[in-house]
Amino acid sequence: MQRQPVRPFRSRDWFADPARSDMTALYLERFMNYGLTPAELRSGRPIIGIAQTGSDLSPCNRIHLDLARRVRDGIRDAGGIAMEFPVHPIFENCRRPTAALDRNLAYLGLVETLYGYPIDAVVLTTGCDKTTPSGIMAASTVDIPAIVLSGGPMLDGWHEGELVGSGTVIWRSRRKLAAGEIDEEEFLQRATDSAPSAGHCNTMGTASTMNAVAEALGLSLTGCAAIPAPYRERGQFAYETGRRIVDMAYEDLRPSHILSRESFLNAIRVVTAIGGSSNAQPHIHAMAKHAGIEITAADWSDYGYDLPLLVDVQPAGRFLGERFHRAGGVPAVLSELLAAGRLDGDCLTVTGRTLAENITGRVATDREVIRAYDTPLKEQAGFLVLSGNLFDVAIMKTSVISPAFRARYLERTGAEDVFESRAIVFEGSDDYHHRINDPALDIDEDCMLVIRGAGPIGWPGSAEVVNMQPPDHLIQRGIMTLPTLGDGRQSGTSDSPSILNASPESAVGGGLSWLRTGDIIRIDLKAGRCDALVDADEIARRRGEPAPPIPPSNTPWEELYREKTGQLADGAVLDFAVKYRGIAARTPRHNH
Repeated sequence: MQRQPVRPFRSRDWFADPARSDMTALYLERFMNYGLTPAELRSGRPIIGIAQTGSDLSPCNRIHLDLARRVRDGIRDAGGIAMEFPVHPIFENCRRPTAALDRNLAYLGLVETLYGYPIDAVVLTTGCDKTTPSGIMAASTVDIPAIVLSGGPMLDGWHEGELVGSGTVIWRSRRKLAAGEIDEEEFLQRATDSAPSAGHCNTMGTASTMNAVAEALGLSLTGCAAIPAPYRERGQFAYETGRRIVDMAYEDLRPSHILSRESFLNAIRVVTAIGGSSNAQPHIHAMAKHAGIEITAADWSDYGYDLPLLVDVQPAGRFLGERFHRAGGVPAVLSELLAAGRLDGDCLTVTGRTLAENITGRVATDREVIRAYDTPLKEQAGFLVLSGNLFDVAIMKTSVISPAFRARYLERTGAEDVFESRAIVFEGSDDYHHRINDPALDIDEDCMLVIRGAGPIGWPGSAEVVNMQPPDHLIQRGIMTLPTLGDGRQSGTSDSPSILNASPESAVGGGLSWLRTGDIIRIDLKAGRCDALVDADEIARRRGEPAPPIPPSNTPWEELYREKTGQLADGAVLDFAVKYRGIAARTPRHNH
């Protein structure tokens, strides 16, 4: 007996519409030219899209060019028909002026593909930072069954017997270069040694964080997120993912059935426990907005801050992704949180079972890498949410606060967790690199480096530039980090405890626009405040002065992005797009 879907497959409106045989002929005709048959497309079997993010321009996701074959095998064996199609490329390291522009662009393209073509369900291939949120955002907008397949991290990198993690080694080597400990050739060698195989970042950067978030949200098979790209299990999971998405198509198990406020709160908790990227904040807000779920800045404080750091992986820890996977990966972390009563285990997942059911028996096998809940690396390791007269919302990643930074700024007798610094203001990263070693700035350990013009509108796109290192003369004295503040982002692989993602940004009149070099900034982590100690009359006078310059748009998309995109605190989404949800329920009109 032929299996019957819970609701008719939308592809039938293309290939089996009894009222429009002329259109059926048109839709079928050109698929024949590479060997498909009318019988296949008219059989009633689901058409499963494979959203291909791998390409030569996206080396972190290139493994999906191979994995797609195993996905196809699984789809065919489960009774589906696979159709692979390209997604706009996103490559964090190489895209200029920033890959942040591409998340929303890839989202738009994927929405149009999933809505306008005869696709009943989709496998979202993910890896590099923004491929995960863009795919999930699009799946929520269209609301057809969707499942996430991560490409997985690279193998652990080694340089002269030392673990070197992707991204993190760049920031640490910059400091070594400034201190005179290595030369430029050694810098290059350390960087290249951190990328020994196919896959995305092997640190707990944004790529690993967002794939862990997808698993925590219930959108990928249990254990999928952390399997290294070259491992045999990666191909096996690709096959099982292909099989499962066919079942999901028949079950009509859509993102709207899986994603909930509780599942997003679970994701926030997981970000803390794994020492995840600060980029998770705008991405989680963006995905929630497109799913029609309210997540606020306060949720990071109420549900994510007072949780321990359990995973000892760079940049917050010592190890890398390969050992994290062997230690139990994301399921082991979820189990620790669930056992401690800090996870909602009742959330539905793509398996058709609850999160708690999925992780039964999944425990850590290496307690050096994944700590028990009651013996963590750090207590209260989540993002600290700040506000003040310089911005309404910004975050600080506390899991990367080093002992030296804490001792210098946060443990002063009588003023614990409170410090004041003299602001050194830079107009974007070119200005920073040009002037950071200028003696006229008189930068010492009591200064705060501030960068503005780096947000979604100012850059445009929001750039990973807030993790500024001190001038060379301080590094040579052993001062490796200064307090830093900005309206842009920083790399998820950075170990800098910056105050970042400040919203509203300077380009739209945020407080950083009137800040001046020499102003004193007061940080009170206990109160969650960040304020420039400038009186109201002076602030009003400065607001009457010309705003900091904004570079012109260089492409049509940059101009449109600036016109339609909101602030990082709200996910930097295309504001007009969030009202579109569940659009696949309405079949597009015929094209002839």
